Amino acid sequence: MHPAATPRIGITAVGSHLPARRLTSQQLQDEIAAAARLALPERMLEKATGIRTRHLAADDEYASTLATAAARRALAARGLHPRDVDLLLFASATRDVCEPATAHIVQAELGTRAHALDVSNACNSFLNGIDLARAMILAGRARRALVVTGETPSRAMRRDPADTAALREGFAGYTFGDAGAAVVVEAVEHGGILDIAALTASEHWPAGGIPGGGSRHPRGDEYSYFRGGGKELRGIFEQIGPAALTALAERTGLTWDDYARVLVHQVTVPYLERFVELTGAPADRLVLTVPELGNIASATIGVQLDRISGELKPGERVLMIGLGGGVSLMTIVWQAQ
Repeated sequence: MHPAATPRIGITAVGSHLPARRLTSQQLQDEIAAAARLALPERMLEKATGIRTRHLAADDEYASTLATAAARRALAARGLHPRDVDLLLFASATRDVCEPATAHIVQAELGTRAHALDVSNACNSFLNGIDLARAMILAGRARRALVVTGETPSRAMRRDPADTAALREGFAGYTFGDAGAAVVVEAVEHGGILDIAALTASEHWPAGGIPGGGSRHPRGDEYSYFRGGGKELRGIFEQIGPAALTALAERTGLTWDDYARVLVHQVTVPYLERFVELTGAPADRLVLTVPELGNIASATIGVQLDRISGELKPGERVLMIGLGGGVSLMTIVWQAQ
């Protein structure tokens, strides 16, 4: 007798959602300049980031709203009823409330009865959610998982800086946009998730983030804005990124030529250009989203996957590369079935 082969677990459906409201970088810059009474160079934000516009959630739209809309599209794409899901993971850097888990809010809206919980790891949350869903299915704890994210990081954007120092401290926040994404994860006969790996450098956790809402700073609007230097985070990722991708190639035997598409977390256009320069990734296989959507946190790769899912052929491989504050780097190799 031979031991049974490890079941293949794959992504069988994907959906995404963008809120209707759009804001250009120049409109945002004008708003900031007026509030802070600062004279800023024309198109400064757009020139510095390469971001032309982004989508923003309306006042009555929340992280759960965007996640729920994306989830409905993913379920519809697979022809599933919400009750067909027995694991629901809300995997996001954003949440509706500190307690309870936002997964329960999404579940109440969808009408599922799944085991529901939150997964949070900055911009890698969604990839972590896929990883956890796969692990729980392999462990026999679930049969079919729905992994969702709803990101509203624009609400951590300081739009009324007191002075140029405050503008500089919160500059990374001006890259943000809002979006939702969702995937169905379950057993498949062919293809599926071929490799998952993660690398962390947690000594750099103070490099950037939103300090409020936890036990360190439970109250105060001052702590609710994103703080941190984009250059510092970029430098950290440049240190750890090449080694992680080299290890991936050695582990799988795959090269850039073996991937039909490369999905990577996108913060700014210059950041993405530096990634291509540093790693040798084929620019023509990237899915460019940052100029029109901005940095949509953990929804980035989900939105990119949704955009290409209809064009992938069975057997084609996709490499997903996630970068998250904390800091962490994740890679997932997925083969379309």
